[in-house]
Amino acid sequence: MARQRKGTPIHGWLILDKPPGMNSTKAVTKVKRLFDAAKAGHAGTLDPLATGILPIALGEATKTVPFVFEGSKAYRFTLRFGIETNTDDAEGKVVATSDERPTRGEIEACLPRFTGEIEQVPPRFSALKVEGARAYDLARDEEAFELEPRRVVIDRLTLIDHPDPDHCVLEAECGKGTYVRALARDIGRALGSFGHVEALRRTRVGPFGEDQAIPLDRLQELAQSASTEALLQMLQPVEAALGGIPSLSLSTSDAARLRQGQSVLLRGRDTPIMSGTVYATSRGMIVALGEVEKGTLSPRRIFNLPG
Repeated sequence: MARQRKGTPIHGWLILDKPPGMNSTKAVTKVKRLFDAAKAGHAGTLDPLATGILPIALGEATKTVPFVFEGSKAYRFTLRFGIETNTDDAEGKVVATSDERPTRGEIEACLPRFTGEIEQVPPRFSALKVEGARAYDLARDEEAFELEPRRVVIDRLTLIDHPDPDHCVLEAECGKGTYVRALARDIGRALGSFGHVEALRRTRVGPFGEDQAIPLDRLQELAQSASTEALLQMLQPVEAALGGIPSLSLSTSDAARLRQGQSVLLRGRDTPIMSGTVYATSRGMIVALGEVEKGTLSPRRIFNLPG
């Protein structure tokens, strides 16, 4: 029996502008197929309703996913007042209604309560596990369960627009684990009006923003009408995920030792004084992630990129 073809070893980050109506797993599958990539993963799930930044790692870039996942995120979302749903977004069933509508001033006065480190109960329709089962499966089956509140950090929460009494548009910058759907639900409750997310767009994930994002239909056009090289030009380098980490340039011989899992002594008059996590490069190519301590670089993650 012939072996199944595994795809091409392609390495880098594709910053997808995810369209609505598609979950993150399906988006990764589509990108992987367009590039004929052997390996792919993403850094941060987006709900099917949501659009915007979905960083997709191909090949060796998958080794840097945790650095993106741990980074802060930014969102722009429309909060619909007067209706709360069981999913905390527009796709759910109505569970509570109110005729109350907050004024612009009331909305602005409420936002500081949801800024900084706060406690948040995740949406019942989420991928969190409850005694081994996904919360969304239990919620669909209408089983009784409780999700514990979690501490999350919201660095910024700003009212952008209040076009009519039923809607407001907010922007949020937050840390990992924050659910915008839960934030909209809780703001609606705090204002005595109930509420849910009607539209949601992620505008930044870690170092990746909208200026780098490529719409899926643009990728599909390139795959059909342009050269493979044109498609590859859409990729960010593997180390693009490591913007907050110092880099260290090594000689070819030291790079070879790192690739074999050996530590390297940093020496010489021009050797930078540093400690902690760094990524090492040689001839402009990332070699390894490692830790520097007392002048010695020890590899923690090796990158196998074609030279």
